[in-house]
Order: sequence, then C-alpha cells, then structure tokens
Amino acid sequence: MAVPYGTRFAAGFDQVFPMGALMVGVVAPDMEYLSQEDKARGRQPKQKVDEQSGKRLWKVVVTDPSAEKERDASVTVLITADVQPVPPTAVQVMPGVEVRPVIFEGLTVEPRVMGDKFRYQGFTIRATGIVGVAKSGPGKSGSGQSTSEQKTAA
Repeated sequence: MAVPYGTRFAAGFDQVFPMGALMVGVVAPDMEYLSQEDKARGRQPKQKVDEQSGKRLWKVVVTDPSAEKERDASVTVLITADVQPVPPTAVQVMPGVEVRPVIFEGLTVEPRVMGDKFRYQGFTIRATGIVGVAKSGPGKSGSGQSTSEQKTAA
C-alpha cells in the first residue's frame, strides 16, 4: 500500500503525549529560513503557511515526560492558526519555577525521516489549538478560562 508523501494521520493527545506535555518558552511564529546572502540583500523572513489549510504556522516547544530517548524529550509542535495562539497561564511548582501544562487539540502526525548523520523515523506534529489542563486532571480545559477563549481561531 502506497501512502502519498505529506499524508497526515489524526492522533489523540493521549496517544502522542501519554504523560502530558509541559510548554517551554513562548508561542512563536514559524519563520522561513533565510541564507546569509538573502539577509545581506535585506530580504525579510516571512512566516510559514501550512500548505493544506492555508493558515499561518506557530511553533511551541514542549517537554514530553514520557520520552524514552533524550532527543525525544523536547518536541516542537506546529499550530495552524490565523492568529497567534494564547498559551494558558503558568502554574508555579516551586518559588521561581513555573510550568504550563498544555493539551493540544486537533493533533496530526506526519512521518518524516530525521537526523543528519544518522537517520531515524520521526514525526512532524501539528495541532489546531492549545488549551490548559484543568486542576482536576488531564483531558479537560482549565486555568480559569473557558475552552472557547483559549482555542485558536479555527
């Protein structure tokens, strides 16, 4: 069976992140790569656009506590949205240390060959929205806002 290049498979949040996900940093635009020559010419980078939905791409780095290999502990999730998604509020775990437990909605995975010297099977992970985790447990939105206020524009 041949699967066309670029096929994305729908996946549940618990399948991709069985122990949850902790957001690291901020939601940032996913920008095109510019060579040194292009930078010297004064060309400005553009934000990438998802080829299937036509929406802008935003990237979020999360820590995956269920990762078996060190290289898989930090994962970048691409969010497709017209406007920049607003992350949930941070939770203080000890003085000076805050984390953002998150749940991604509309997850898809796309198989990719990754690595430079040593090749391995990896995935591009995309989502359509990001919400916080309710204090009562994973799988529910929370952090004091309704789910519709935290979702990205669909």
